[in-house]
Amino acid sequence: MRTLFLLLFLVPVLSIAQKKPITLEDIYKKGTFRGEPVRADFSGASKDPDIKFDALKDETGKTFGQPEDVIFNSAYPNTVLLKKGMEQIYRRSFKSYVYLYDAGSKELIKLDTGKLLHPTLSPDGKNIAYVKDNNLYIYNIPSKKAKAVTTDGKWNFVINGNCDWVYEEEFEFTRAFEWSPKGNYLAFYRFDESKVKEFNMTIYDNVRNKDYRYKYPKAGDENSAVDIYIYDMATGNKVKAQYEQGDIYIPRIKWSQNDSKLVVYWMNRHQNDLKLLLTDAASGTSNLLYEEKNKYYVEVNDDWWWLKDGKNYMFTSEMNGFRHLFLYSLDGKTKTQITKGNYEVTDVNGVDETNKRIYFTMAYPRPMDRNLFVTDFEGKKTYPLTVGEAWNRVELNDSFTRFYNYRSDINNPQTVTINKIVADKKKGVYAVMEKTVNESAKLKGKMDEYGYGKAEFIKVPNSKGDTLNGWMLKPADFDPSKKYPVLFCNYGGPGSQQVANRFGAVSSWHQLLAQKGFIVVSVDNTGTGYRGEEFKKKTYLQLGKFEIEDQIDAAKFMGNMSFVDKNNIGHWGWSYGGFMSALAITKGSEVFSAAVSVAPVTNWRFYDNIYTERYMRTPAENASGYDDNSPINFTDRIKGKYLIIHGTADDNVHFQNAAQMISALVKSNIDFESAYYPNKNHGINGNLDNTSFHLWSKMTNWILENLGNDQTQKPNQPAKQPKAF
Repeated sequence: MRTLFLLLFLVPVLSIAQKKPITLEDIYKKGTFRGEPVRADFSGASKDPDIKFDALKDETGKTFGQPEDVIFNSAYPNTVLLKKGMEQIYRRSFKSYVYLYDAGSKELIKLDTGKLLHPTLSPDGKNIAYVKDNNLYIYNIPSKKAKAVTTDGKWNFVINGNCDWVYEEEFEFTRAFEWSPKGNYLAFYRFDESKVKEFNMTIYDNVRNKDYRYKYPKAGDENSAVDIYIYDMATGNKVKAQYEQGDIYIPRIKWSQNDSKLVVYWMNRHQNDLKLLLTDAASGTSNLLYEEKNKYYVEVNDDWWWLKDGKNYMFTSEMNGFRHLFLYSLDGKTKTQITKGNYEVTDVNGVDETNKRIYFTMAYPRPMDRNLFVTDFEGKKTYPLTVGEAWNRVELNDSFTRFYNYRSDINNPQTVTINKIVADKKKGVYAVMEKTVNESAKLKGKMDEYGYGKAEFIKVPNSKGDTLNGWMLKPADFDPSKKYPVLFCNYGGPGSQQVANRFGAVSSWHQLLAQKGFIVVSVDNTGTGYRGEEFKKKTYLQLGKFEIEDQIDAAKFMGNMSFVDKNNIGHWGWSYGGFMSALAITKGSEVFSAAVSVAPVTNWRFYDNIYTERYMRTPAENASGYDDNSPINFTDRIKGKYLIIHGTADDNVHFQNAAQMISALVKSNIDFESAYYPNKNHGINGNLDNTSFHLWSKMTNWILENLGNDQTQKPNQPAKQPKAF
């Protein structure tokens, strides 16, 4: 009788303990696992003016309504720029109608009848620079008049003040002009694209479709000729910055603290020689300020700071094997390496020139972790402000006295705290937590409700003697006596990192697959970042070779585990990851039984020259590097299942890559499956037209059908009910 009572008592407990199965609708339609954003607000109240948009009238007299973007300026709070009708062009570029709103007078003015790019207020608050139809304009606020700085702009021929496609994508900026510190000068790029080859895509939007053409230089192709001009606001004159011409790049321009001194960043085509040229705004003449050469390539980034003392500048460099901080004087007499050791500086969070301190984030204590440190300008006294194996993302206030810390790890969403920075003569600099702002309680509740699994970090030996970092997520109700299929989720490109101790590295989709009976694995191969220059740049001249060899080694390593079904190991990836998946099913056909390639590069000859040549040089210089690692050339090795997916309007990794791969598959008489998404770019996304949900449903069902075994669910089969214990 007692036994029966206990059984009856346990029935409702088991029922309560059952977890909801994760669905694709939860992830891609309902936003069930959406996080809780927390804005860093140190004042407690915004200093930006409160604007009642519904009370504003546009140029036609209609209610203005909510803009799509609002640009405030802390120096001139009454001058506000509003954007409507935003239209994305490429990855980083947008155009829109732009309005100037004076919060004092309540006046609303449309800057131009057409859509504009990059409206940017001058430092003196008097002018707004913007780009329209490939020309650069300046709108004078007091006179309410616009003036053309250039007039020769023409689609697919000349661009002023905005990047061409390849600069935007690979040098990672799109606004190609910069105001001087006081606003007396405006420096800008002029791209002559006339000799760059066009690429065309068909847009399927009407009865006869539309042919879209733009300039896209592929590996080995000619680039835009780039000139830098400096426009004098007082005289209206322009001078050209003087530097060595030829087959070169200008990956950055930045003003020094001197209003008449522009720094032009010059780089050779091989991208292994970077020069900084201190350029006179009035004459365009220049002097060499800094030069860095590298046997592989020099990384270009925005980690450059021109100090207010007008005498020094700070930057990060890999010149000594790991990315570290350096402080140089403008006269070249003083050169100091501030940070040292076999760890990488990943971000510079703030430079406190008053107290001569630098706040920086480092990949420490492991490459997958992030912690905040502070050091002096000489690097003699360094203190940790966050500690432990976790991912700390910080936002400092302007006075460097407090910071928000967004702390998470691979299994726990962020906890947000406000912290005080204390400088003590005896104890040094340390942080004191003032308040916990948010602990992601809602998201944690959902994770518990849906039975999120716990990922674990793994160490994977490769055949070269290196140890690779990875994570593994086991199935719900894992039983070590059973055999489970494995899906590798990999990107693997130069300097990337997927194995990170932050929440989100293991996604809700990964959790869904684990619930359906898969072991999900990610391994950062040779060439990935935050382990030093040699580990990252070992792939130089042969992209794909060491990367896929590592993935194959990792698959063999997993296959030797007693609970792994070694006959069902698959590989999934997007973009560079899609390239890796194509290599997995071709060169790795002995260990990988299935692969999904989304928007893959299938031959580096098809990709743009700045990215590709940085790692491979040109096809003429390195033909074997291109051909020996192209999956197109190894389709005859395929033994397993293969799915390739691409957007037809992918301006980045062209649909051509999928088409050429399919041609090779057909020639080798290999069965495969494919899916293409009309008019979709590299992201292949869209909620209103159901694209995102359809894409992820397609991939998920295909993986269940082609990689699953007796331990996994089949497509459209009712989901398992994972237990809490």
